[in-house]
Amino acid sequence: MKESRKSIAAEKNRCGTHNCTQAVVCTFADIIGMDEETLKQMGNGFGLGIDNMEGTCGALSGAALVLGLVTKDPKKSMKGMKHIMNKFQERNGATQCRLLKKDEKRPGGLRECVMCVSDATEFLEEELEEMQ
Repeated sequence: MKESRKSIAAEKNRCGTHNCTQAVVCTFADIIGMDEETLKQMGNGFGLGIDNMEGTCGALSGAALVLGLVTKDPKKSMKGMKHIMNKFQERNGATQCRLLKKDEKRPGGLRECVMCVSDATEFLEEELEEMQ
């Protein structure tokens, strides 16, 4: 049985080798047509809602990067991200890292990062399939 992209992305994040953005982007390296190491470096500054500022969830930032690289079309990317953001908001109750992040330091958060990575990857994959 083939492992799902959302499982692959979640594991990249869970094991601590990839931040949320990197986990999503690197999981789509084959579709993007770039090597994982370059994509991982591209995502360096997106940790904790872009450079620890706790803004938009890094997993969603990763989805936006993938859409841009795959579609090469600003209108398609923006339309696709609107769908992804809406689904993500509906499932998780927020799109901002500061509200979402749930860990030992923030037990009141809405969701653990690994679950946000999984959700963003799931919605991105659905969006890419619909665009074909």
